[in-house]
Amino acid sequence: MLEDKDRIFQNLYGDNGIDVESSKLRGDWVNTKEICLKGKNWIIDEIKSSELRGRGGAGFPTGLKWSFAPKEISKPHYLVINADESEPGTCKDRDILRFEPQKLIEGCLIASYAVGAHKCYIYIRGEYFNEGQNLQKSIDEAYEKKLIGKNACGTGWDLDVYIHYGAGAYICGEETALLESIEGNKGQPRLKPPFPALIGLYGCPTIVNNVETIAVVPTILRRGAKWFSSLGNPKNTGTKIFCISGNVNRPCNVEEEMGVTLKELIEKHAGGVIGGWENLKAVIPGGSSMPMLPKETCDTIKMDFDSLIQQKSGLGTAGIIVINKDQDIIACMARIARFYKHESCGQCTPCREGSGWMWRMLERMKNNEASREEIEMLEEVTKQIEGHTICAFGEGSSWPVQGLLRHFKKEIIKRNNFNPLVNTNKNIPYLVDQHLLDKENA
Repeated sequence: MLEDKDRIFQNLYGDNGIDVESSKLRGDWVNTKEICLKGKNWIIDEIKSSELRGRGGAGFPTGLKWSFAPKEISKPHYLVINADESEPGTCKDRDILRFEPQKLIEGCLIASYAVGAHKCYIYIRGEYFNEGQNLQKSIDEAYEKKLIGKNACGTGWDLDVYIHYGAGAYICGEETALLESIEGNKGQPRLKPPFPALIGLYGCPTIVNNVETIAVVPTILRRGAKWFSSLGNPKNTGTKIFCISGNVNRPCNVEEEMGVTLKELIEKHAGGVIGGWENLKAVIPGGSSMPMLPKETCDTIKMDFDSLIQQKSGLGTAGIIVINKDQDIIACMARIARFYKHESCGQCTPCREGSGWMWRMLERMKNNEASREEIEMLEEVTKQIEGHTICAFGEGSSWPVQGLLRHFKKEIIKRNNFNPLVNTNKNIPYLVDQHLLDKENA
């Protein structure tokens, strides 16, 4: 379990003030000038050495991303903070905006300096109206204290920070769709390459990072890359805010060391599964777009990027959604599929059409109306979406369904009264039925 002295977010539950002076007591805005004066290369190298990976879902190495920004500045550079946080089951950035805003603003200054940006945009989802107002007050105070603006914090670097509200579109959590939205266009992903680090906002070099990623940067630089990399496991270092919701006794956000076991997070921090651990059915480990894990995997799984990939899932945003045996697992997935159908931007045909297909078939399975061949058809649809779209939304919509089919196909068969040994529809070859049976017995 993470010791209190190693916690980066000391005010995650809002026990203390969020003003600059209160933040300084927690270690924010301490030696910021000295950190910046060590130089851009030192900052980037230190973040690389810490092995910090993006906390927004993809887990891309942060220092490596920063190094992609051109060294020679021929066009304006921009830093964009992704606070869209529309992933169901995820609410970590919301608490950072509410209770640790100065940590984020200080991170904006250091990161902007490192990538050569004089302007920083914080893109907040429209539903986070109160959080946005809270952050704006904190930005205003930082301007008053000369921490940002002209000669920010005495570093000689000028930085302006702006808030941009989204309109509640999940797709704008994708970095290029977010940039389109800031520019005033419809939030639809761009083809890559070119990547935003070279051609991003307004056609200029742009670095896009998640709120949590930027908020931990000042502490890493103050305490050192070796300290951060000593926590967790190689390539899965540091601490992480985990969001635990669903069928638990105490839903919560908690900062823990990377590699902590899922069972420890649920039992010690969230008060355990409602009905006890044996009443657990499945867990979605990284927000709704990640494939679920069955109870037997949840007994021992460690919460880091690589461990979850080995189990054909992912850490994502670390939004842990607990599902116990009181729930209808097929109805849960149908509800998630409906969300992705609604949020598809419609640009790519496989995603636009396939997300609707998945939802409708899951609804039929939930209501005991599906035919036998629809199980194979549903799996085929997920494969036709996965890897065939401009952005990762396609994978995000298909992976949860694949997780359901991987671990709970027997439940779907039982619900719809499938008996693979009996071929009641003479128009469907017996092979289809035998194939279903063979896959189940494999």
